[in-house]
Amino acid sequence: MSDHYVKVKDQLEQMKSFGEDAEKQGVDTEEQEVPVSSVPTDPPSITIAGRDAANTSITCKHRSKSRSKPGKDDKNSCGKHISDLSLHASVSAHIGKHFNKLGNEQTLHIRGTGRILQGKSETNGNYVTINPSKNIQETRREDGFKHARKRRPVTVDTSKAKTSLEALKLSIKQLKWKEFPLGRRAACDIYWHGVSFHDNENIVSGQVNKFPGMIEMLRKINLSRAVRTMQELFPEEYDFYPRSWILPEEYQQFSTQIRMVKENDPTVNPTFIVKPDGGSQGDGIYLIRDPTELKLMAGSQAKQAVVQEYIQKPLLIDKLKFDIRLYVLIKSMEPLEIYIAKEGLTRFCTEPYQEPCQKNLSHVFMHLTNYSLNVHSGNFVHSDSQSTGSKRTLSSVLYRLAAKGVDIKKVWSDIIALVIKTVIAVVPELKVYYQADIPPGKPGPTCFQILGFDILLMKNLKPVLLEVNSNPSMRIEHEQEMAPGVFEYVPSPVDEEVKVGVIRDTLRLMDPNHKKLSISQPKAGAFEHGEEIPMEAESQDRSQDDGGALPSLCLKQVYPKYTKQFNCLRLVERIAALFIRFLGVKGNMRLGPTAFRTFIRTCKLSNSNFTMASVDILYIDITRRWSGAAADSREAGMGLQAFVEAFFHLAGRRFKSLPLRGQTASLLELCEAQLESQSGVEDRRSVSCSRALPRSIKTQTLGLTNPQLCSPAPLRRAASQDYRLHPRLKPRTLRANVEN
Repeated sequence: MSDHYVKVKDQLEQMKSFGEDAEKQGVDTEEQEVPVSSVPTDPPSITIAGRDAANTSITCKHRSKSRSKPGKDDKNSCGKHISDLSLHASVSAHIGKHFNKLGNEQTLHIRGTGRILQGKSETNGNYVTINPSKNIQETRREDGFKHARKRRPVTVDTSKAKTSLEALKLSIKQLKWKEFPLGRRAACDIYWHGVSFHDNENIVSGQVNKFPGMIEMLRKINLSRAVRTMQELFPEEYDFYPRSWILPEEYQQFSTQIRMVKENDPTVNPTFIVKPDGGSQGDGIYLIRDPTELKLMAGSQAKQAVVQEYIQKPLLIDKLKFDIRLYVLIKSMEPLEIYIAKEGLTRFCTEPYQEPCQKNLSHVFMHLTNYSLNVHSGNFVHSDSQSTGSKRTLSSVLYRLAAKGVDIKKVWSDIIALVIKTVIAVVPELKVYYQADIPPGKPGPTCFQILGFDILLMKNLKPVLLEVNSNPSMRIEHEQEMAPGVFEYVPSPVDEEVKVGVIRDTLRLMDPNHKKLSISQPKAGAFEHGEEIPMEAESQDRSQDDGGALPSLCLKQVYPKYTKQFNCLRLVERIAALFIRFLGVKGNMRLGPTAFRTFIRTCKLSNSNFTMASVDILYIDITRRWSGAAADSREAGMGLQAFVEAFFHLAGRRFKSLPLRGQTASLLELCEAQLESQSGVEDRRSVSCSRALPRSIKTQTLGLTNPQLCSPAPLRRAASQDYRLHPRLKPRTLRANVEN
């Protein structure tokens, strides 16, 4: 008899004695369940050596109902199998501690059986088996659910939520998260702001539902400039935005162009719509047919506004003009992630539409779809139905159009393309704002934001972008006159159906407890119209955790899903990366003259025909022109839009035979190649210098977290007298407190 057999026999005797003790304590080991939490993440292992691990099997069938008193046959059976195991098997077991009434109990997983044995460690270190239990996969699944139930609830600071508070409260309640309506001293996971990123200046961690600079970027003038830049590069891709002029700086250009159109064809009499730069809720919007009708002055100051071509042939339903309010989530800017709500709102005018003429230009209930205007019309209909009234769901309108034979899939794919292209147009400037407020290396929150896209369908079903709201209304109630002069807020079922789902599923996507899933590979080719974006895996688990109460996500990912179709449009974003690289000073948003010269010198763009003196002249001319255009500029120097204009000028000089898009792409490749090669040279230079330094100095040099400090160019810029720019002031109080 081998020594190993003697050891196994001793273990069986210990099992017998344990069973007798368990019976005395009144413990029915047959009914014991394996404690789920007893399976450790990285347990130790016990191995019994043998020849063939693949055929390992341990079978101890007890003939009595209770295992507390194994009989003679049981002992012989177990002894026989364990004896065979010592000759033919290899077993690896995982042990996890679990404390209960019986003391220090453990679980034993035996490979090859797919079973878990529950047992107890005695004082001599031997392991005693109690009973086999569930399959390992079931136990691990229960373990995951148990941990999920114990997971700390997500905390949301709603103290700055303002008018979106009711929808936000409902969403938090559905998710079973924890709300802090008055804020708290400790950091929260998510901060929900009602107006801007700067509603709370003391956030250094967590997530905020606003991007810095989004309000400024989506003002009428800045949005028009961003889209116009893209129209210069990709005229066919950005034909969804009406032709626009910026007032007052482009008044002469506007007047001249309209006069020439009328001279060439006297029968043409176009209509234009004027929108104040910082206006909201339809305030200050009016229609004109001649430049002389413009209201350019507000007191002694010129009005900042945008004048656009008016869409004279919109799609009508029930003879009424309408527009679409679509909710878009920018989940992340780096990498860019865009989601579109599958459900939106349609807002109807309250007077039958007629093409504009001099008599009806002032009929706002006929021409303007803004809810805040039409709600004051006597014809406005508040309806509990989603398919009737003056405000309806987008799906009800699409179903109605589909019934008339309209290709809804084509319309929806065109809307998706419009949204992605618009976001690509505004992201470059947003990145400049972001690095100014949250510079690299500075503690700060991550950001996401829900935007409100206002889209008009033309009679030929082509979507047209009217505007983008950085602060879309999330009210789920409306004002109703209960008695003459007495108003009261009552619930709006249509608003609640759409807006609560958007907020709730935005929070689900931003849940900090969810692990970041790998981004799926983008698909080439046309849009897959019938395809729905499934919930993220962990969101599905969360829904199951909550008893299946939560529906699938109402937000559909469109980017990076469709990267291949739209990635070629991100040229200006690459220009913005160059701009940010040469800013030099953290928190700065303007490029000084020395920094611009450094950009030219580093990228080797100067030559005998374009000297550094010409570079200075170019910088002064463009900066002066843009300083006059930006009346609210807070800093001296060259902003991103001015830098883009200078970049186009340099590209035109360098690659004259190519169109603007080709010129820009070629110059970008040249600059990026020069910067990459210079980075390699500086890396080699820093390594060679570090070898010659004393040990203490070498450690300090190699430990620098900012690689730019090792470059001589930023040191020269910092020492330069003409590089002292005005410090960036805190953003002034914005007038955008009113929601759009």
